[in-house]
Amino acid sequence: MNFSIVADKPLEKYKKCDISLILLSVLLWGIGMFTLYVCSGNYGERAFNDSLYFVKRQMISSCLGFMLFIVFATFNMDTIKKFLPLLVAISLLLSVMTFVPGIGIERNGARRWIRLGFTTFQPSEMVKFVIVLYLANYFEKQAKIVDSFDKTVFPAVLISFIMVGSIVMQSDMSTSVFVAALAILLFIVSGSKIFWLVPVMSIVVPLSALFVFLEPYRLNRIIGFLDQDSYLQTLNYQTYAARKAISAGGFWGQGLGAGLSRINSIPEIQSDYIFAGWVESMGYFGVLIYFVLLILFAWRGLHCALTAKTRFASIAAFGFVVSIVTQSVMNIAVVGGVIPTTGIPLPFFSSGGSSILFTLASAGFLVNASRNEISMNDDIDIEGVVYE
Repeated sequence: MNFSIVADKPLEKYKKCDISLILLSVLLWGIGMFTLYVCSGNYGERAFNDSLYFVKRQMISSCLGFMLFIVFATFNMDTIKKFLPLLVAISLLLSVMTFVPGIGIERNGARRWIRLGFTTFQPSEMVKFVIVLYLANYFEKQAKIVDSFDKTVFPAVLISFIMVGSIVMQSDMSTSVFVAALAILLFIVSGSKIFWLVPVMSIVVPLSALFVFLEPYRLNRIIGFLDQDSYLQTLNYQTYAARKAISAGGFWGQGLGAGLSRINSIPEIQSDYIFAGWVESMGYFGVLIYFVLLILFAWRGLHCALTAKTRFASIAAFGFVVSIVTQSVMNIAVVGGVIPTTGIPLPFFSSGGSSILFTLASAGFLVNASRNEISMNDDIDIEGVVYE
């Protein structure tokens, strides 16, 4: 039996991969590491007596992330699908472990992290990654089945509900809403009829509103957003400090030295507000560079999704592109005060091992999808399917 976990004729296949996707991923990661170095030094020195504390941790996570990048870029699609049940089980198990005493970590009433030796892990980032692969694989299996709701859509709805629910239980409302919206989008692009969405939303929307009002910090985020000129030293301090940093950057930026005074005024800037540090250092010119790279990444990723040979690769690639780009836009909108604080990290930039791990894994899958594009000589059935 000849079994290989990588594509046949790998040298030939690698020549066909989208090199621009690899370069764009590395460039975005490199800019993110540069920004983390610029922004985190002062806080690292004060909190951990090491100005490179966050850079070192991010570099270690990035090394593991690039290993996942290579895995998902080189393993053939059938092998990835074979490991999917295990990935789903692990993601749910890790989510449950956030509630195990001594393993789960509670911060500000939320249980979103677990201890893994010398580091921590955020299971919701893995769920965000795995649910895209699960739904893509499920819709490929059901592509030739036109049947009743319970035999087609319902199992996928149920598993999605469980995975989103595992994040809700961790008090990570913003991520759970994001993952739910991403799942619904994948249902739509797969051709599923979404009549089931009405009763589901009639339950989810009131529950979401209830969760907001039950947690004071969530309600404070809404209050601060609706009245951004008030509470400048309390609720809106981070947004106010981020605006000052962005304004100080001007067009060309303040560089590595002068800009640090504004950057250091933003609490934990290495996390959700790191883009303010990039803008202050590099100015609006840096914003232009970033958006050019992000748009190019989205363009090449969507091209891979639209030209992939298999339904699995196509839907999953689309999901990963939407996930990375949407998170990026949402995070920047928060920094600019356009939407309330969400807690969504900036892919490739924000300090956090779990985020960079699965961002790079997602980018690796896109490279894999680019190696499986439809050519003029391929006889591929790309007929759309509508579930009954």
